[in-house]
Amino acid sequence: MERRDFLRLVGAASIAPPALAGALPAPAATVLYDDRAVALQHVGPSDARQQDALWVRKADLPRINEFAVKPQGACRADVCVPIPKTMLRGAYFDLTSFARKLGQSFVADNATRVWSFGEIPLVTGSFLASRTAPDFDVPDRNGRLVRLSGLRGKKVLVLTWASW
Repeated sequence: MERRDFLRLVGAASIAPPALAGALPAPAATVLYDDRAVALQHVGPSDARQQDALWVRKADLPRINEFAVKPQGACRADVCVPIPKTMLRGAYFDLTSFARKLGQSFVADNATRVWSFGEIPLVTGSFLASRTAPDFDVPDRNGRLVRLSGLRGKKVLVLTWASW
């Protein structure tokens, strides 16, 4: 099929009445993120306290923002964010609470069931003001204080350990 014919067909189908268009069910919610719109057929019930809450299926999360729920938390590539059990409800995940945890902005239109999410600061790296580590001092093996700023220009490996 020629591209022109395909576009003409799709354009006609988009303005056709539902009976002619095959009467596809309206999505339960639509999520806008990163230049794409994801239509979700299944969403979980929201609490009456949170009007803007959106509970999505864990299986739909990778299509929405490329995160996946794993035992260690919500993970995307090499970044894993620990999530509390309150963000999980069976097969559903609280996407709006996750956005709040990450500092991600979002808006919700409950009348049309559309949620629009902004950039995730954790993924874009905008949470870092600079690539410079904060200055601190620690005692060396002889008990003398060593200041990080005194080692500028040198390669430094910082190891930490806690007994708790």
